[in-house]
Amino acid sequence: MAEGIPLNDEDRIPWLCALHDVLRREDSSGQDAILACSALKKMYRHVLVGGASALESHQPEQPGENAAVKILFVHLDGPTGIIAGRLEKRRGHFMPPELLKSQFETLEPPSAPESFITVSLEKPLPEIVLEIEHTIFQSEAFLE
Repeated sequence: MAEGIPLNDEDRIPWLCALHDVLRREDSSGQDAILACSALKKMYRHVLVGGASALESHQPEQPGENAAVKILFVHLDGPTGIIAGRLEKRRGHFMPPELLKSQFETLEPPSAPESFITVSLEKPLPEIVLEIEHTIFQSEAFLE
């Protein structure tokens, strides 16, 4: 990505499996974790929940069914212009703004039965954080 070349599934899957392992380790030790990554496709989110074994099963898991880890995905949604503007302001980040188009082309927004919320990036950052916190702490289904 740093060279301006979008990642493909082959590039992403080992990385997503490694992230799943980290989440599973944290979960096994009774720790909550927050992971920030661009799990753009449903398949990527499936791997984060189920690990490498999720690749063998082409059927999406139902929430809570055989899930290796419970994850609430937060889909930060907003107009391309707002996101592009924020990317332009970042300094020293590995992803150049030129790759934004490929990110949107790859994006499969979360949908049922995935466990997710969608939060608008058009809100001020403190409101975004409060909305996410409120959902995490108030969602009995997620915390069970």
